[in-house]
Amino acid sequence: MPDPKRILILTADAGFGHRSAANAIAAALEELYQDQCRVDIVNPYDDRRVPFFLRDTQNDYDTMVREMPDLYRFGYDASDATVPHAIMESALTVLLYEVMSDLLQSYHPDAIITTYPVYQAPLVSIFTVRRTYIPLITVVTDLVSVHRIWFNKNVDTCLVPTQFARDLALAYGLPESKVQITGIPVHPDIVRNKSAKAELRRQLGWQADMLTILAVGSRRVERLTETLRVLNHFGQPMQFAVVAGKDEELYRQAQAIDWHVPHYIYEYITNMPDLLHASDAIICKAGGLILTESLASGLPIMLVDILPGQEIGNAEYVVNGGAADLAETPVDALEVLYHWMMDGARLLKERASNSARLGKPSAAYRTAELAWKATELGPLNRRGKRIAGRPGLVELLSRNKVPLKERPGRKRRHEQPIH
Repeated sequence: MPDPKRILILTADAGFGHRSAANAIAAALEELYQDQCRVDIVNPYDDRRVPFFLRDTQNDYDTMVREMPDLYRFGYDASDATVPHAIMESALTVLLYEVMSDLLQSYHPDAIITTYPVYQAPLVSIFTVRRTYIPLITVVTDLVSVHRIWFNKNVDTCLVPTQFARDLALAYGLPESKVQITGIPVHPDIVRNKSAKAELRRQLGWQADMLTILAVGSRRVERLTETLRVLNHFGQPMQFAVVAGKDEELYRQAQAIDWHVPHYIYEYITNMPDLLHASDAIICKAGGLILTESLASGLPIMLVDILPGQEIGNAEYVVNGGAADLAETPVDALEVLYHWMMDGARLLKERASNSARLGKPSAAYRTAELAWKATELGPLNRRGKRIAGRPGLVELLSRNKVPLKERPGRKRRHEQPIH
C-alpha cells in the first residue's frame, strides 16, 4: 500500500473562523480519503520564534475590534493599498521565513492549504529560494470585503466564497484559472445532519414543537443580552437557545434574565450543527463563520452587531440577498421578529428560502477534492532553473540575517506543469 498523501493545513486563532474552516476541511479529507491521506493542522503562530507582536494579534484581536474600532478600521483600510501591502508581505517573509521553513521540513507535505492569509508570502519565498514548489491552496474566509493580502498570484488555487470575492481576486491580478467559488468550508456534520427539527430538539432536551431561536454570542458581540431581554417579552410561544461562545460574562447575564419562555443557556458547545438544524432562526453578529454556517443550514438571520472591516461586507451580502435583517437596537430586533411572524410567518419562510439559496454547505468537500488533486502533482524540484526574483529575495533575507540553510527532505519529483 502506498504511503498516505500528506496535507498540511495552516491556520490561526484570530477569531473562530480560520480554525473552524481548517477543521472542516480536515474532516472532509478524512471522510473522503481515510487512510490514503494524512492531515495535519498547524498554527505557525504557536512557535515561540514568531515575534510577540504577531503572536499577540490573535489575543488582542477582540480588544482591538471592540475597544478601538476606528483604529482597527484605519489599519485594515490602509494596509489594503498597494504599497503598504507590498511592504507587509516583505516584512512577513522576513519574520516568518525560518518558522515556515522548519514546518515544511517537519511535515513534508504533498500539498498545503492555508485558511489564514499571512503565510502565503513566506511560503512562496521559501519555494523561490529553494527552487522547489509544493502546491498551495488558499481558502478565503471572508464573504465580501476581502483584504488584498488574501490574493497572492503565486498560489495554485484561491478558493473564494462569493462572486464578489472572485471579482476582487481578479481585480488584484489573479488569473481566472486560479480562482474558484466554493464557499467557506463548514463542518461536514452540517451536510450529514438529516434529522427532523422536532427529533433534534427532543435529543437536545428542548421543546419539540415550538418556534426556536438560536442566539450566538462571544466577547465580540454587543447588545445581545439587551436584545434577548426585549424578545423575552414578545408575547408569542417560542424558546431560545443561547450560546455564549466562552464569554463568561455573557453566560452569566443570559442566566440572570427573568425568562418568561423556555430557554437553554450554554457557555460553550461542540455540537453546533445540531443546534443550527434544530432552530428556526438565528441571532448573531456578521462574522464570516457564523453567517456561513447559518446559510448552510438555511436559517433566517437577525444581525445585532457588525464589526468594522470585513464584517460590513458580510452584512451587506446577507441582507441584500434577502437572508437577513439588521437590528441595530433591541427595539429594532422586536420589530424584525414581529415582521418575520406576520401573515403566518411568511417573511420568516422567505428569509429561510433565501438563506438556503445563498448557502454552500458542501464547500469543505470541494476543497478536500481540490487538495487531493494537488497532492498528485507535487512537490516539484526546480533546482538548476532560473527563478525570477530569487536574487533580490536572497539579498533581503541575508540582509536581515534570516538563515537560508536547507535541510535534507524527501526526494522531490522532477519539474512538471501545474494545472
